[in-house]
Amino acid sequence: MPLGPLWNPWLWPLAAATRVGEAVVRSWAQVSPSSGPAPPENAGPIWTTDHSVALDLTSLRLLDFSTVQRGLPTIVVAPFAVHDATIADFAPGHSLVERLLVEGIRRLLLIECKSAMSETRFLVIDNYLADLLVAVEELGGRANLVGLCQGGWLSAMFAARFPGKVAKLVLAASPIDLESAGSAIVDAARLTSADVFRALVGSSGGRMLGCNMRASWDMQDPDDALLGSILQVDDDRPEVFERFRDWDRRTVDLPGAYYLQVVEQLFHRNELARGEFMGLGRKLDLKAIRSPFFLLAAPDDDVTPAEQALAVRDLVGAEPGRVRSMIATAPGGHLSLFMGARTLAREWSAIARWLRSRAAGSSPGRAAE
Repeated sequence: MPLGPLWNPWLWPLAAATRVGEAVVRSWAQVSPSSGPAPPENAGPIWTTDHSVALDLTSLRLLDFSTVQRGLPTIVVAPFAVHDATIADFAPGHSLVERLLVEGIRRLLLIECKSAMSETRFLVIDNYLADLLVAVEELGGRANLVGLCQGGWLSAMFAARFPGKVAKLVLAASPIDLESAGSAIVDAARLTSADVFRALVGSSGGRMLGCNMRASWDMQDPDDALLGSILQVDDDRPEVFERFRDWDRRTVDLPGAYYLQVVEQLFHRNELARGEFMGLGRKLDLKAIRSPFFLLAAPDDDVTPAEQALAVRDLVGAEPGRVRSMIATAPGGHLSLFMGARTLAREWSAIARWLRSRAAGSSPGRAAE
């Protein structure tokens, strides 16, 4: 059973805008633009795996899950799209972080983008690229990057801007070339005037508030059958299912400037795939990416269709022998790639072995730990 487009957080404001237009703008304006609604008590991220905060920067935190402090680091770049970064460390048996550690990736870190506050509402993609650069430099100047969904295009941007700093690159369900295959989210973005998005951001005091995005469609909690499909379990798991529902209700806010940049430059104009996106003062050419890379997609992903996720093969400069791709074999949609028990045990185990290998792209003595 596919996840369904309404569980894509980037699609909520698109769908809301096309559905009720100005009524949404007026309703969003009722929320205080300075602070947004007060979060419920204990509403912060719930992590599965022990970690420490290695860096706390303006736009993001670098979380350290490592069991060793030597060797080439692997950094998971989590999505920044309404839900928090625990998508990568959701629950025992459904945690990408847990799986990578089990498979021997011992120096493992994760990028958690911070929920936007009033004072950070003007952050743009350059701010996230710059802070990611600081994180990589802090770890020795070179790392493997594992980008999940939107974290994948940020990772690809970084690899194009600083190719020598990326040893290996993994992109999982990452929307890079948005014209390579049709999808509901791209179609909705392009059918909606940019003025509507600007009005939504303006009505919320310069941010895209996650609670408003979710409320725009009066989203209902997913039922057990859908959760079983997402998490790839055959039996009833009430505690894990409720944990997912809590995660789904827990939202983060996006800087309005960042959100508008994504909608207009990536979704509307496909600038990254066309080599026209400016990142930290330079046009980003994906042909500059020559490090080995691995692509993961799901056959029934209606958020990032498999054809879209795999199209980057033709855009990067890596030699064919350095390119690997995989279609997940277990059923499930977009979120199953990050939370699904079978996909984690099979496809991500293979990716971990690839990351640990001393194949092309790994310097002697610097294989991932």
